[in-house]
Amino acid sequence: MGLGDLTRENVLRAMEEHDDLGEEAFFLRYGFEPARGLSLIHEERRYELGAIAGAAHRYALGRPLPSEVLTGECASVTRVLAQLGFEVRRSRTTALTSPAPRLLISPSYGSAESRQHWKDTLDRTVPFTDERYGRHLTESQRRQLMTLHPEGRSRFWGARPRHDDKMAAVTTGDVVLFTGDNHVRAIGEVGVIFRNQEFADALWPPKQGGESWRTVYSLRQFQTTELPYTVLNSLLGYKSNFKYPGQMVFSDEKAAAGINGLLITTRTALEEAGALPVPGAVRMMQVEQQHTHTVIVEQPARRLLFDRVEAELVSAYRDSLTEVRVERFATEAGICDLYVDGPEGRELIEAKSRVDRPHVRAALAQLLDYARHAPAPIDRLAALFPAPLASKTLGLLHHYGIDSVHRTAEGVFERLPAPESRRRFIRDLIGVGSH
Repeated sequence: MGLGDLTRENVLRAMEEHDDLGEEAFFLRYGFEPARGLSLIHEERRYELGAIAGAAHRYALGRPLPSEVLTGECASVTRVLAQLGFEVRRSRTTALTSPAPRLLISPSYGSAESRQHWKDTLDRTVPFTDERYGRHLTESQRRQLMTLHPEGRSRFWGARPRHDDKMAAVTTGDVVLFTGDNHVRAIGEVGVIFRNQEFADALWPPKQGGESWRTVYSLRQFQTTELPYTVLNSLLGYKSNFKYPGQMVFSDEKAAAGINGLLITTRTALEEAGALPVPGAVRMMQVEQQHTHTVIVEQPARRLLFDRVEAELVSAYRDSLTEVRVERFATEAGICDLYVDGPEGRELIEAKSRVDRPHVRAALAQLLDYARHAPAPIDRLAALFPAPLASKTLGLLHHYGIDSVHRTAEGVFERLPAPESRRRFIRDLIGVGSH
């Protein structure tokens, strides 16, 4: 697409054109429509992210990028503009039901060759700046890798040329399930993706007369697990004995079913929601003693990509519900576990894998934070646990008007509701009626 070729001057010229024409004429010229998602902020003015990127491309390479080309590339646009020193800000809560990141199924442990590849580039990180690997990277590929992996190391995976069509739309923030031996063996988040056969051959030297890989992607996050295919098959609507024979790429409803069903939370989704700083973003701080500026690069804190216990608990509870709509939403506070809308009203639920006091306090804090950003007024708050709470920790939740829900048997849950007076108290406290 050429986003990596944009310069700060290109973007500033696009902003200037926007200001000269006015927003309506600017959108008409470049074929964009007003959006309420991510915005580009410059000198206290707000610009539509995609429209500015599309127009800036004209100043960089002589032709604009149309809106349909940029669709689904929000993470890439955000990263490039942040790397150029611009502020990107989210202006509203975002549902995680549609559109969703893509979901890749990547068989990766079935043959001796793939197991060796796993050992070489998944079990350990690769120092891609070393001469052995770095000499095969283009300047743009090196720059993008350093933005997401500033330590100069990353895990890598890829695909052979026969999968080029499937992999063409894959981008930063998509989710990969690494499969083998009837299990999902690991979960990853796509970082930088590009085609470079020489770099691929340096990572995974082909056997004599063997086939090279061509598509390569780094992994922003990577976490091993042992998740039976039966769990994934249930989420994706396959028969229980389905085996995932080859590379697959899902989008839309099926991707959302897998990602939300497993309660996967990517860094990219958190960045787009404003809960984490975008890699490469800088902020200028006044150093009063020297009367100069210094650039501070903010590194995101580690976030858990996948918690199998919590995901299994949420999935079981969700299956026990009837006549309700269940979603997740992302905000600058993070990503909620469950947002339930049904006959008894709207409910926000946070799940925890343990019942000790630190986990109860964490659920309490997250619920209060997420509730302020909910897409619509919340009627109830609840924390979901695998077992009953002790009386003191239950009292803590009830004091703040939060119900406790715990599992009593397979597929069976019990709710211990907070007093209605305390529910009203918390609704008033968080101001849910101010949306």
